[in-house]
Amino acid sequence: MSDLPFTLDQLRILKAIASEGSFKRAADSLYVSQPAVSLQVQNLERQLDVPLFDRGGRRAQLTEAGHLLLSYGEKVLTLCQETCRAIEDLQNLQGGTLIVGASQTTGTYLLPRTIGAFRQRYPDVAVQLHVHSTRRTSWSVANGQVDLAIVGGEVPTDLQDSLEIIPYAQDELALILPVSHPLAQLPSVQKEELYNLQFIALDSQSTIRKVIDRVLARCDIDTRRLTLEMELNSIEAIKNAVQSGLGAAFVSVSAIEKELEMGVLHQATIEEVVVKRTLNVIYNPNRYRSKAAEAFITEILPLFSNQDLDPKLLEPITRVKANHKGKEAAVAAEVEVKSVAESVAEPGDGTA
Repeated sequence: MSDLPFTLDQLRILKAIASEGSFKRAADSLYVSQPAVSLQVQNLERQLDVPLFDRGGRRAQLTEAGHLLLSYGEKVLTLCQETCRAIEDLQNLQGGTLIVGASQTTGTYLLPRTIGAFRQRYPDVAVQLHVHSTRRTSWSVANGQVDLAIVGGEVPTDLQDSLEIIPYAQDELALILPVSHPLAQLPSVQKEELYNLQFIALDSQSTIRKVIDRVLARCDIDTRRLTLEMELNSIEAIKNAVQSGLGAAFVSVSAIEKELEMGVLHQATIEEVVVKRTLNVIYNPNRYRSKAAEAFITEILPLFSNQDLDPKLLEPITRVKANHKGKEAAVAAEVEVKSVAESVAEPGDGTA
């Protein structure tokens, strides 16, 4: 073929239909008319001489050829976006967009202030924050949909070879109690007293839940003896439940700063145990790293870290690495036993 049988606009339309599930919703998302979308699809199918959609059902379903074109089309669109952003970077951070990914807790409670500091220094750079599970966030970084991410769970094994994974900060997981609870009046909580508490937790598939269960078990705390009062699907719901006196919970310290300052929750100390996890910065070394991402990593992140940063994180990387070998994931969680110094790696695969 001397000429390509499709345009970038047609690839965008194909992607929108696949994402939205209908021609009408795709048209709305692209701010064009539905007849215009239908006409572009008809032209595309005629140019390729193959049907791209199965029009028999209520939802627009891609054919095998449609899936194939979408797979390559998304890569083409991503490369086009990277090209445009690389050119924008030549203007010395006087524009452009930084796309940051984050796992749930990190994106909700830690990154907003970090992004705020970046925006104060570079007000002309737009910032997008995408908050999803650790797995989905890692996938977005590997596929170039976000520039970098900070995650609290372990990066999936099948993606580790594609990413640079560097420890960034320690995040303590705190035991919180209602301020009216008798144990809130004591300087610390004995391990045995945990078995008398009613716990509120995230669902059993969440990363933080898995990390806490494994770390407590390593500290000779039988998690099977802990009483689970209820499972909720968000940290905010858990905090409200504890504040209302419904039970105790483990949450990230970063999620309760406001409540501790207001005095509506109590952070309890468990004797001889401090539960922590490591937050990791991840990025794809085989993709172009923008000046905005460079500035965010080297100038802003160090301001909010509570540990010495790996020098590798601060190295300027404005070119694609030709050869990259996978890095082992850093510790996803660790427990410090005050009487016996000990660190253990804890895997996780859900939201964090």
